Amino acid sequence: MNNTPNTKVFTKIEQDMQFLTDCFQQVLKDLGEHELASLLTRHEDLKDAFSSNLALEEKQIQVLSIYLQLMNLVEENAAVQYRRKLTDSNGMESIRGSWSETFQRWKSQGLSEHQMQEIITKVKLIPVLTAHPTETKRISILELHREIYLNLIKLENTSYSFTERSIIAQDIKTLLERWWRTGEVYLKKPTVEMERSNVMHYFSKVFPQVLKKSDIQLKQSWSNMGFNPETLRFPGLQFGTWVGGDRDGHPYVTASVTKSTLTEHRKSALLLVHEQLEHLAAGMSFSGITNKASKPLQQAIEEMAQSLAEEGTKALERNPHEPWRQFVSLIALKLEHTRIDDDLQNSYRRPEDLMKDLALLKDSLLEIGAKRIVDDLLFPVQRMVECFGFHLARLDIRQNSEFHDKAMEQILRVAFPDLTDYRSWTEEERIKFISEELQHERPFAITGRSFGPEADQVLDSYKVVKKHTDKYGPHGVGSFIVSMTRQLSDLLVVYLFFREVGIDRKTFQVVPLFETIDDLKASGEILESFLTHPAYSNHSESPQEVMLGYSDSNKDGGIIASRWNIYRAEKTLTETADRLGKELRFFHGIGGTISRGGGKYHRFLESMPSGSMSGEMKLTVQGETIAQQFANLLTATYNLEMLLSGSALQTGNRMYPAKKKNYPIDALRQLAEYSKERYQELIAHPAFLNFYGEATPIDVLELSKIGSRPARRTGTRTLNDLRAIPWVFSWNQSRFNITGWFGIGYALQKLKSDNPDYYRQLREVSQEWPFLRYILIQVETNIMNAEPEVMEAYASLVKDERVRTELTDTIKAEHTNGLQEIEAMFDRSRQQRRQSLLDNLNRRNDALISLHRLQIKNLEEWRKTKGSTKDDKLVTHLLQITTALASGLKNTG
Repeated sequence: MNNTPNTKVFTKIEQDMQFLTDCFQQVLKDLGEHELASLLTRHEDLKDAFSSNLALEEKQIQVLSIYLQLMNLVEENAAVQYRRKLTDSNGMESIRGSWSETFQRWKSQGLSEHQMQEIITKVKLIPVLTAHPTETKRISILELHREIYLNLIKLENTSYSFTERSIIAQDIKTLLERWWRTGEVYLKKPTVEMERSNVMHYFSKVFPQVLKKSDIQLKQSWSNMGFNPETLRFPGLQFGTWVGGDRDGHPYVTASVTKSTLTEHRKSALLLVHEQLEHLAAGMSFSGITNKASKPLQQAIEEMAQSLAEEGTKALERNPHEPWRQFVSLIALKLEHTRIDDDLQNSYRRPEDLMKDLALLKDSLLEIGAKRIVDDLLFPVQRMVECFGFHLARLDIRQNSEFHDKAMEQILRVAFPDLTDYRSWTEEERIKFISEELQHERPFAITGRSFGPEADQVLDSYKVVKKHTDKYGPHGVGSFIVSMTRQLSDLLVVYLFFREVGIDRKTFQVVPLFETIDDLKASGEILESFLTHPAYSNHSESPQEVMLGYSDSNKDGGIIASRWNIYRAEKTLTETADRLGKELRFFHGIGGTISRGGGKYHRFLESMPSGSMSGEMKLTVQGETIAQQFANLLTATYNLEMLLSGSALQTGNRMYPAKKKNYPIDALRQLAEYSKERYQELIAHPAFLNFYGEATPIDVLELSKIGSRPARRTGTRTLNDLRAIPWVFSWNQSRFNITGWFGIGYALQKLKSDNPDYYRQLREVSQEWPFLRYILIQVETNIMNAEPEVMEAYASLVKDERVRTELTDTIKAEHTNGLQEIEAMFDRSRQQRRQSLLDNLNRRNDALISLHRLQIKNLEEWRKTKGSTKDDKLVTHLLQITTALASGLKNTG
C-alpha cells in the first residue's frame, strides 16, 4: 500500500466517515426511518433515490445535509492529525506558514535573533469579524458540530477501553439525534443583535483561548530555535468588528444599535478580564510568611484596601497571610466597580491603569523568584488586557460615499439655502468648499437641528461615538471607513461630519475603501491628495489605514483582473506613502470564497508585493469563514499562527529586504487585461442578466434568512446594485463558479498566440513567483469545483433557447480552455498536483448531484407558483436545499 501522507489522510477520512455514517444510520433506524438509513448505503442510487412526496423529500435533504457536514468535520480532524504527525516526523518547521518555518527562512537569510525579535515586535494584526450574510447554519447546529468534533477527537486516544469507546459512540449518536430533530434553516431573518451576539461569542469565549494557545506555540517555536525565551516579545494582536457599525446599505444599523453595541462590548470585555483575574487569584495562594512580599506590594495593598473601605477590608480578611491573592482580589473588586460604573473613584478609568497594577504584581513575584508563575499565570492575563482592553473589539464605522453625499447635500440646504445642490458640484468645487470650511471650528447648525434622513442618520451615529469616547476613551471605536471612495472629497467630507458633532479629527482615522477596478487604479493619486491636504490629520505614529475591496473588483472585472489590480494598488500605495514618509496599514476586505479573496492565509500573505507590509494589517473574517477557521481550538490556533507568522514574514521583507527579483510584471498585466476583456464581454451580453436570473437560484437567495442585510444596496434589479456575496453564492450553488475563473483560458491562449515571449516569461516563473502561483492555484481550484454537467442542468431553466445555448456553450468552452491552459503552465498534471482536491470532490459528488437535481426541480416548480398558497412551503424547501448544498460545497459567498 502507498503510505504517502496524502494516502494516510485519505484512509483516515474514509475510516472516520464510515464510523460516523454507521452511527447516523443507527440513529435513523432507531427512529423508524429505515428508508432514509438505506439512502446512506446506496451511494450509486443517490442521484435518483428521491421521493416525490414533499415531506419525505425534506427528510432526505436533511439526511444528505447532515452527511455532508459530518464529512466536513472528518476532513477538518484529519487535517489536524496530519499536521501533528508531520510535526512529529519532520519538525515544527515542516508546517507551512508556521512560526518555525518563518524562523528557518529568516535564519537562511542570515538574520540574527535580535533582528527577528525586532520584526516580531513590529507586527500588529487586527482580524475584523463581519456579519455579511454568508452563514447559513444556525448557532445551535454549529454547537452540535463542536460537540461531535470533540467526541471524534476522543476516539483518537488509543488508551480508551472498548467500553469507554462504546460510551463515546453512544454520545455521538445522542448528538446526531438532537441534530436530526433540530431545524437547520433560519425561518426568521436574524437581527443585527443576533449577529452581534454570534461574533461576541468568538471574542469572549473562543479567541481568549486561541490567544493563549497561540502564544505558547510561538514561545515553543522560539525556544526550539535555540533562542533565549527571556528575550521574546510577542506580536500585537487586537480584534475588530463591523457588526453594529457597518451601515453601508444596511438600514437596520441605526445609531441606537451602534450605542448598544459599544455598551455590550464594554460589558463583555470587563466580564472577560474579571473572570481572568478570579482565575489568577485562585493561583496566588502563596504564603506571606514563607514568601516575603515586597514593600511596594504591601503599600499598594494597604492603599487599595483603604480606598475600597469595607469591601476592601472583607477582601483582605478572606485570604489572611496571602498578600498576592489579596492584591489580585482587590484588583478584581476594583474592576467590579468599573463594571458597575457607579464609583469612578474606586474603579479603573482606562485599561492602562489596570496594567500598572499587574506590572507591580509581576515585579513582586519576580522578586521572590516566581518566574514560572509570572509566565504561566500572570502573563496570559496581561496579554488578555492588551488584546481586549475594556472594549473587547474595535467597532469600525462604515458608510457609502454616495450616502455621505446625500447627507452633505441635506446639511448644506439648511445651512446655505442659496447654494446649488452639493451632488451637482465638481470635485474642484467640493474640495475648495470643504477646505475653507475646515479652517473654522464652528458647526453648520445648532446642536439637535434636523437636516434630513441621511444627514440625521450619519450625525446621530457620530454623536453616539462622541458620547461614548468622551466617557470611556477612543479604544472601542476603530476607523471611519468610506465605501466606494472615488475622490478626495469622499474622505474630507467626513471631517465636516466630525466637526458637526464635536469629534476631534485627530482622534479617529478616516479610511478610504477602494473597491472597483477603476478606483483601485486611481488609489495612489487619491491617497497622495489626502495625505498632503492641509486638513489631513493623523496625529499618532500609527500607519494610515487603507482598505482594499476584493468583492466588487471581482464582480467588476473577474478574478485575474481583480487580483492584479489589488496587487498593483498595494505597490503603488506603498510607494506613494514611502515617498511622503508615511507607513500604511492595509485592510484587506476578503471574503470566505476564493472569488472574494479567501483561501489559505499563508499563501495569501506570501502573494503580497514584497515590502508592502508595514507590520500592521487588518483583514475581514466573514460569514461561515468564522466558524470554519475559528470554532475549533486547534484549527483556530493554526489559522492565527499563519496570520501572525505570515505577517511577520512580510514585515521582515520590508525591514530586511532580500535581493529583489524581477518578475514579469508586464506579462501579468497583459494577462489580466485579456482576462478582463473576456469577462466583461460575457457580463455585457444583452441577455446575460436574464440568463443569470434563470440559470442560478439568485431569486431564492434574495429571500433567504441568512443575514440581516438586504441582498441589494438600493433594491434596483441591476448587476451594480447586487451585493457581491449573493452574486458569488448563486454562481457557486449552480456550479458555474464563473466569478472564480472565467477569462483565464482565453487570456492564456491569447497571450500565447499574440505575445509568446510574455507567455514564456510567466510559465518560467509559475512555480517561483508566489503571487502568480497563488492566482493559478486558486483559479484552478475554482475551475475544478465547477461542473459542466450541472451547469447544463441549471441552464435548462433558461426559457430562451437561443440565449441558453449561446451562453452555456460560451461558459463551457471557457471552462475547458481554462483547465487545459492552467495545466500547461505547470510541469505536472492535475492528477499529480491536486489529488487531495480531487478526492474531496469525488467523496461528496453523488450527494451534491442529488441536491442539485432537487434544487432545479423545485426552482422550476416555485417559479411557476410564485404568489400562490404553495409559495411559502416551496421557499422553505428550497432554502433547505440551498443550506445543504452550501454545507457540501463548504462555502456560500
